[in-house]
Amino acid sequence: MMSALKSEAAQPRADRFAEVRPAYLEALTLVERLHRRLLDVIKDEFDRRGRNDVNPVQALLLYNISDKELTAGELRTRGYYLGSNVSYNVKKLVETGYLHHSRSRIDRRAVRISLTDKGRDIHAIVSGVYDKHVATVEQIGGINAGEFTRLNQSLVRLERFWTDHIRYRL
Repeated sequence: MMSALKSEAAQPRADRFAEVRPAYLEALTLVERLHRRLLDVIKDEFDRRGRNDVNPVQALLLYNISDKELTAGELRTRGYYLGSNVSYNVKKLVETGYLHHSRSRIDRRAVRISLTDKGRDIHAIVSGVYDKHVATVEQIGGINAGEFTRLNQSLVRLERFWTDHIRYRL
């Protein structure tokens, strides 16, 4: 009798697993594909302008730094950088004049980075792309503010789930 009850309780759980698994895996694929597509959109904009002086990852990095002064570690922890080699891209952007770097006055080991005028130009280009998208995404893409709000809430919850998974070894 007891095993029959356990079996009945396990069935809805198995049904939920079977329902959630394909949706979860599709979401993972979409998140990864959307990031790659965003890089393609940024690359396309720079190609149209005849600019090949920064790659899309570097352009997004410059966009995300904006008017802040950060360390390389802060770029990662704040989620401003999605690549695996932040040091390489920061070094290249400093060498090519898009980022200014200086030693922290408080901790001489830490290097603070901020945008140069050239870096602010790249920031403005990416910002212009985003502004164009904001002006047309509802009419052309069919996505309204409410849908973005729900999407963003779900993505934040997924991020929190993954963070907890790592932090608490779930």
